[in-house]
Amino acid sequence: MSDTPRQRGTLRDRTRRAMRDEVSAVATRLFAEQGCDNTTVEQIAAEAGLSRTTFFRYFGTKEDVVLTWLEDLGPGLAAAFAARPAGEHAWVSLRRAFDVLLEINADAPERALTFQRMLKGNPTMMARYRDKQQKWEDLLVAAWKQPRGAGDPVPRALVASAIACLNASFEAWEACDGTVAREELLDRAMNALAAVGTATET
Repeated sequence: MSDTPRQRGTLRDRTRRAMRDEVSAVATRLFAEQGCDNTTVEQIAAEAGLSRTTFFRYFGTKEDVVLTWLEDLGPGLAAAFAARPAGEHAWVSLRRAFDVLLEINADAPERALTFQRMLKGNPTMMARYRDKQQKWEDLLVAAWKQPRGAGDPVPRALVASAIACLNASFEAWEACDGTVAREELLDRAMNALAAVGTATET
């Protein structure tokens, strides 16, 4: 999935990321059209203009082709969350941190819709997607700024709830074929739980 905000690296790093993004776009389209199980590494590599050997220099598995960007995104979400104003409510900070994700493919919504449809049609891929999001949760909890005692469940409860709102909003966005903005759907989902989140913080 392209357009993920990343720090600039060397020319070699940027070239490698560009290649990974290009192959990811090809794989996402093929998975959406014919399913992950029916798509082979050889087919992805051929459409992307790569050999099978070169493919495995960039990706460990065919599933990683469309999910690796999720791991890249985690540190960016955590950094955005940690950078929010100290006096801001954590629930608001989480919502604003998700702007990092909403920026991805903001100018190419059909690409993001293709990704969501691909996930919906592939239970195995969806499970791997959730596993990647678990790492986001760990990073966001680690970035929590408000003082909390060891073992306090509030940070993880709010972070997990925020991610659940994110997933609900994206599922709704796919269901309405993108006719309502992702930002609006996410705001609706998180606002629905805002009173609960505020109560747990007091």
